[in-house]
Amino acid sequence: MKFGVVVFPGVNCDRDCRDAVTAVTGQPVEFIWHQETSVEGFDALVLPGGFSYGDYLRPGAIARFSPVMAAIGAFARRGGLVIGICNGFQMLTEAGLLPGALLKNAGTKYVCRYLHLRAESSETPFTCAMEKGRLLHMPIGHGDGNYQADRETLGRLEDADRIAFRYVDGDGRATAEANPNGSVSNIAGIVNEGRNVMGMMPHPDRSFDRILGSEDGRLVFQSMIGALSRV
Repeated sequence: MKFGVVVFPGVNCDRDCRDAVTAVTGQPVEFIWHQETSVEGFDALVLPGGFSYGDYLRPGAIARFSPVMAAIGAFARRGGLVIGICNGFQMLTEAGLLPGALLKNAGTKYVCRYLHLRAESSETPFTCAMEKGRLLHMPIGHGDGNYQADRETLGRLEDADRIAFRYVDGDGRATAEANPNGSVSNIAGIVNEGRNVMGMMPHPDRSFDRILGSEDGRLVFQSMIGALSRV
């Protein structure tokens, strides 16, 4: 099994993602430059966080037109696993691989801190190593993490069990106070209809080792390797 971490100008979590995947899965990881037009030979792709193209226009809007995105779209349509973290989530919505949009945080302030998440589904390749309702401790670092979708889209996400994570308090309650950015329904991560593409604003790549403050991010990558092993 081989993982690819896609590198865009301005991202700053590419090495974090590489180190996390290597440490957790023990599988080969290679960087993929954004100008590449093929992702052949990879089993899973990671779109990392950062500020692709300086977040000009809006986060992910320019990265969406990088040559590699067409290959990533084709890879996803074939059922390949794709995870977008923070800026990577923004890229996936801009590219139409996930529904909805990431807007400016409520209050317009950049937020960088650890918080609590609740796993809303164990029926995805990214959450299958955790039980539904599992509380996780992960960091965020974003200024445009306010996930929004229209009522119809939100209904489809809810009905099809496509909400992967919600922001919650320490007791697991999805309260307004636990919501760091104003996301509708406290949504922190979602999957596509095929369940093989996930976007999440919190950083599992920054929470895979106790020395970082939490090991809970390991569960995301362990889920991916478990799902790939069953294919």
